[in-house]
Amino acid sequence: MPTQADGGGRGRNGPERRARPRNRTGRLSRERVLAVGLELVDREGLSALSMRRLGAELDVEAMAVYRYAEGKDALLDGLVEALYTELQERLDAGTEAAGWRTELHRVSRATYEVALAHPHVVPLLATRMLAVPLARRPLPVLKQQERVLVLLDRGGLDEDAAAAVFRAYNGWVLGYLFVELRAMVDNPEETDPAFRLGLHRMPVNELPRLRDSAPVLAEQGGVEGLAAGLDALLDRLVPPRPRR
Repeated sequence: MPTQADGGGRGRNGPERRARPRNRTGRLSRERVLAVGLELVDREGLSALSMRRLGAELDVEAMAVYRYAEGKDALLDGLVEALYTELQERLDAGTEAAGWRTELHRVSRATYEVALAHPHVVPLLATRMLAVPLARRPLPVLKQQERVLVLLDRGGLDEDAAAAVFRAYNGWVLGYLFVELRAMVDNPEETDPAFRLGLHRMPVNELPRLRDSAPVLAEQGGVEGLAAGLDALLDRLVPPRPRR
């Protein structure tokens, strides 16, 4: 006679209601929950994310996910945490540059590359930072901010100058990401650039420059544009011989 041990018994609650803490890839953990959540959002966008759907992806009941994220907001913060954890691992695996400005460029380039690998998570870098106080942000986010401040300290900037550069640096990198990932294509099936961008929907008399520039604006600036803007920012804000 089959038993619960060999999978034949239903148990008092039945197999369909029994939480399953294991899945095909191993024991459930916070890291696993966030990793699968990130994979889901990468594949289908933020609208696909829910406790029920994530539980299905993990092959557990939705209630099991609440052990690792107490609600949807915590899950969204977890996605930001997962992105910054990946960024931190990438930076730690590489070789740190000798000069503080060169290292700051390495950090910004890695941020760009990780963000473009997870474009659906990038909006959360703005919305969750607006909603979550500094001290309650995920530790990997705080460690990344600490990393940048340490570099500015290494560059000899005093407290006021470091704060100004820190704000400008974050504003530039995040703003650049938002511009790179902004929605531009109106009809992906179209091969003609004008119809692909939907320029026929824009009034020609009111928006002549925008219509003319749209095909160029639709192109990404890449890491070169990111680096050029960062150099311009640092040249403007950092004195040639900063004093502590």
